[in-house]
Amino acid sequence: MKRVLALGLGAAVLVGAAVLAFGWGTSAPEGAFIKPSDPKVVAIGQAVYADNCASCHGAELEGQPKWRSPGVDGRLPAPPHDKTGHTWHHDGDTLFRLTKHGTGALIGDPDYESNMPIYEGVLADHEIIAVLSYIKSTWPRDIRERHDEMENRQ
Repeated sequence: MKRVLALGLGAAVLVGAAVLAFGWGTSAPEGAFIKPSDPKVVAIGQAVYADNCASCHGAELEGQPKWRSPGVDGRLPAPPHDKTGHTWHHDGDTLFRLTKHGTGALIGDPDYESNMPIYEGVLADHEIIAVLSYIKSTWPRDIRERHDEMENRQ
């Protein structure tokens, strides 16, 4: 029995190491989802957004000018998170992973250069989810419904 437990524990440690080494399991925490209709979550998200995101993405979620074209540094400016942007074209898990781990990790290119900070170790998972909830809460009803449909297909 002790040997079985030791083997099980050893296997769990190896799986955990593989998760860390290869980036597996970098999705949003199980059971976590965007909650744009929860006023408490949205209020937390609005405050976290103001402190961590608005300086680039705009206080009104408007993004930076010419956000679709690389700047002189070759990097894309911060996109809007309002209805004019593409945020709502991505499912919640993708948005979570991009925010937490960065674009390079999301696309599998560790050399990808972006002005978007990696928020792992800066924001807790629930804060990232709250920010995404706040952003989604600002979208018009039809866009929220389209995003919900996409989420339900996942």
